[in-house]
Amino acid sequence: MKLLVSALEHSANVHLTSLTKEFTKDVQLIGIFDKNLGNPIVDLQSLAIMGIVDALKKLRYFFKLADEMVDLAAKADKVLLIDSSGFNLPLAKKIKKKYPNKEIIYYILPQAWAWKKKRIPILTKTIDKLASILPFEPSYYPSDAPIEYVGHPLLDQIKEFKTSLNAEVKTVAFMPGSRKGEIKKLMPIYLKLIQELNAEATIIIPKHFSTQEIEELYGDLSGINISYEAHKTLLNADFAFICSGTATLEAAIIGVPFILTYIAKPLDFFIGAKLFNIKDVGLSNIMFKKFKGESIHPEFLQEEVSVKNLIKSFKEYDREKFFKHSDELREYLKHGSSAIVAKLIED
Repeated sequence: MKLLVSALEHSANVHLTSLTKEFTKDVQLIGIFDKNLGNPIVDLQSLAIMGIVDALKKLRYFFKLADEMVDLAAKADKVLLIDSSGFNLPLAKKIKKKYPNKEIIYYILPQAWAWKKKRIPILTKTIDKLASILPFEPSYYPSDAPIEYVGHPLLDQIKEFKTSLNAEVKTVAFMPGSRKGEIKKLMPIYLKLIQELNAEATIIIPKHFSTQEIEELYGDLSGINISYEAHKTLLNADFAFICSGTATLEAAIIGVPFILTYIAKPLDFFIGAKLFNIKDVGLSNIMFKKFKGESIHPEFLQEEVSVKNLIKSFKEYDREKFFKHSDELREYLKHGSSAIVAKLIED
């Protein structure tokens, strides 16, 4: 089987890697994905964007790339779209218009339930199989929609969880993000914060960064541990400070208490906060509020991200309460998703 794949983000490719291990048939990937999984048509690093402003600058390039994918769809038996709704939903429409009988599976769906409910009819009309990774998401769709909760992919990758918390915080992990813009904004604050904390600090750095990039992005890391293994480091840490993204849900699942910090470009923040009324940034907060009606961790955004605010939140943190909620969140998610999605594709 030839499977046309559109997986633009690093996290999407982590989940795609787990998915490919569950295939029982011979499945050849074509399209956009990590080069470790085959021969993609583009280098993923050229697709990295941060926010709406950056996306607008690369708009023409993405239109051209979408046209290439539509042409490539002629050779594919099925289509798999993962996350990245800004690119993948318009792509799905184009493919369905040109090849109405081509089966399209969407894994990690656009968050239409959150801020664009008008997209739901478009999704149900365009996509043949909607694989949801949020337990509450199917309830927003019509009862006859081709959607099902398949589990969460992080439970395929995270197998070890904290069994208890140390009485004192002696080790602190820092995850300033995976995009260069995020890292440059947060690292000066994190470095000052490390000086204030009486704890051993570890910076978690994406594996693909070169030595030169690390020096340019992270500043002086003298006396600070460096790790390229996020899950292992979070498991061994007593506390963490984390940039928004999938990492927040990873930390919540593992059971390490953390504080979210995020500084977006002013226009991006205005669009998200004011126009779309987005109140929660962390995936774990969004999910836990749907489940329990409350936040699972603090969030500091934009000018709120200061050493003073973070130290105060750290000192007041109820780690035991977080730890209890972490266990409840894992129960809510139930299981991993890779095996179920592999079966959806192969059936």
